[in-house]
Amino acid sequence: MIGKIYHVGLTVSDIDRSIKFYRDVLGLEFQGEILMEGPSTDILFNMPNSKCRVAYLNGSKLVHTPPVELIQFIDNKARHSESDLFKTSISEICFEVKDIDKVYEHLIANNVECLSSPQFFDFTKDGMGKSKALYFKDPDGIILELMEAVE
Repeated sequence: MIGKIYHVGLTVSDIDRSIKFYRDVLGLEFQGEILMEGPSTDILFNMPNSKCRVAYLNGSKLVHTPPVELIQFIDNKARHSESDLFKTSISEICFEVKDIDKVYEHLIANNVECLSSPQFFDFTKDGMGKSKALYFKDPDGIILELMEAVE
């Protein structure tokens, strides 16, 4: 019944700042921006007079890799809440990287808040592989993850 993931949407407080972060710090490619408003938008968001800017960025040209969708409500209808790994919600978005230690150094050099340095995990006994991972936050405090497959 359900197909592939089409995109992953994040509500942000300042879309220009978020585009710069996801494009310039994380290296995602900016794919474009749209303005959503009108009766269909009001119905979709279940909010009268909705108006929002929506931008798309992606780290891959592969068709099966969903882009990140950034949404900023123009009249600030969005309420800020702190991301929390220990609350029921989407806990994070995980990005694949080839050299997590190098990317970690890049994040630190760009004053990105990291929750830890890269950590090693071995799940081979569970039928999975080995990896290194770390969590960090975007400018709105949304938790993101990096993961590197380790041979």
